[in-house]
Amino acid sequence: MEKQRVFIILIIVLIATSILTLINLPLQLGLDLRGGSQLTIQLQTTPEVPEITPEKLEGVRTVIDNRVNGLGVSEAVVQSVGSDRILVQLPGVNDPQEAERVLGGTAQLDFRTETDNPEIQAQYQIKQQEIGELIFQAQSLKGEELTAQEAKIEAKKAEIAVLSQQLYTKSELNGEKLKNANYQPTQQGNDWEVVLEFNDEGGKLFAELTKSIAGTGRTLGIFLDNQLISAPGVSAEYASTGIMGGRASISGGSGYTLEQARELALQLEGGALPLPVKIVENRTVGATLGQDSIRRSIIAGISGLLLVLVFMAVYYRLPGIIADFSLIIYAVLNLACFSLAGVTLTLPGIAGFLLSIGMAVDANVLIFERTREELRDGKTLYRSVESGFYRAFSSILDGNVTTLIACVALFWLGSGLVKGFALTLGIGVVISMFTALTCTRTFMLITVLGFPTIRQRPELFCPNIKPANN
Repeated sequence: MEKQRVFIILIIVLIATSILTLINLPLQLGLDLRGGSQLTIQLQTTPEVPEITPEKLEGVRTVIDNRVNGLGVSEAVVQSVGSDRILVQLPGVNDPQEAERVLGGTAQLDFRTETDNPEIQAQYQIKQQEIGELIFQAQSLKGEELTAQEAKIEAKKAEIAVLSQQLYTKSELNGEKLKNANYQPTQQGNDWEVVLEFNDEGGKLFAELTKSIAGTGRTLGIFLDNQLISAPGVSAEYASTGIMGGRASISGGSGYTLEQARELALQLEGGALPLPVKIVENRTVGATLGQDSIRRSIIAGISGLLLVLVFMAVYYRLPGIIADFSLIIYAVLNLACFSLAGVTLTLPGIAGFLLSIGMAVDANVLIFERTREELRDGKTLYRSVESGFYRAFSSILDGNVTTLIACVALFWLGSGLVKGFALTLGIGVVISMFTALTCTRTFMLITVLGFPTIRQRPELFCPNIKPANN
């Protein structure tokens, strides 16, 4: 009984965590549910870049992803398709021409030196202090006050972006002269840095730029699409020659984390890639279709779930009611996992979720039928429940493993909506095993062991079984 109490506490903690997750991380709806625009972008080779490698494709994808964020689109999908295409889904965007204009160009990377104008430098420092104070104040605010504070922060960021254009002076060094950008651990080994490699012309320009600001306290601004992404300084030891050799490292002052260094390297690599791109598909999904899909999906999901709950309670009696509680727990845990995994819910994804409900019910059916067989053989209720779970386990495991193999194959070989179906079904199958073998089993054993009246009435578990005295 002590073991069951531990499982009950675990289940309660999981339910509470799942509900908090769903409140703080709402489910993402895909293009087919919200409506919007979908673009397919194909990369074009050039004489300088005759082959599109996976690294180049990822670099361009990162740039496009940043541009999508600039559009203000939430829950957008930007993913590689094949070896030379990028699929962009923009839920809620009904002007595909605007998206095509923003995403159709190649990112521009350039290096700029900080001005020695003390007035602009002072204004920039003041703005930085002001935004720091706003961010600090926002930590103690909630509700409408927090929303208003966030608006002030965004407005201040816009002012800083304008000032950064005045603070830095453009040079001839740009992304076309950058050969490569990689990330590696620093010499201390605790942080990460980004290593830049220029061509011959770029190396000379970089040496001149670094020589002009070395030891002055001014920084070298690295801009991507006119946005300042890094501003490293240059130490006084390079004041006479600048940084020679066409190589440099960016450590971000206090050092980057692995993820920060990787993202910055990808941004630089994408900006340094002068590959033309072509919009090969640009279509719009109407908002009416999305709303209609949501309405029908909700009706289908609720109706299917209610029918299953009623059937289990009527046919399997008390175990069926216990299974209904487990099924509700399953649904909550499943949706929470969708939020944590960043699953974008589409119609095929909903289909996978509903199908996994059937898998969860199937496991309970196997358990209850085995339990009934044990009761008909004359065993006690407790022994019948234990034997029912033990005998059904191999069948449940085999059925779920074969389904997971199919999910892996669909996810590995499929694309787009097929992957969404496979992912939601796979998550559901794993959680269904947990709820059937843990939640249902715990509730059943607590019911049998904790309530002597129920233990004396096996007919609640199987019809046509006489009450027992053991």
